[in-house]
Amino acid sequence: MVQQRYQLGEIVGLAKQILSHYGPNRTYALIGELGAGKTSLVAEMCRQLGVTEPTSSPTFSIVNEYTGEAGPVFHLDCYRLETIEEALAAGLEELFEQEESPIFVEWPAVIEPLLPADVVYLRLAYASDGQARELTTSTGHPPNNER
Repeated sequence: MVQQRYQLGEIVGLAKQILSHYGPNRTYALIGELGAGKTSLVAEMCRQLGVTEPTSSPTFSIVNEYTGEAGPVFHLDCYRLETIEEALAAGLEELFEQEESPIFVEWPAVIEPLLPADVVYLRLAYASDGQARELTTSTGHPPNNER
């Protein structure tokens, strides 16, 4: 588990660091309260993967698919899902079975059983000083066993 502080103005470098360290064709699960910066980080990571179209959180559609330099990039928002059955009905299981595309998942708790074993968790939070943000990364399980 790795923890670091950052300012919003450093999000470009942060996204580059994450993609460089973990690789582009991974599943990234983003955890954090509303307004913590999950969608902003996903948008920047998508931009660095060659997505030129506008990105937004797919709160109502559950999945947005973008075109990146190397193929599709998927952005999921599972906030509105209440059960794993809803995720299965939406076809999310098949999405996680492919390994050629980056997948970004906001609010992943309800679909955790579907996530690949090597999922990269990114927990975003406001720092205690209220100025900076904190990013905690871990692989395979949520940081600090958060759900």
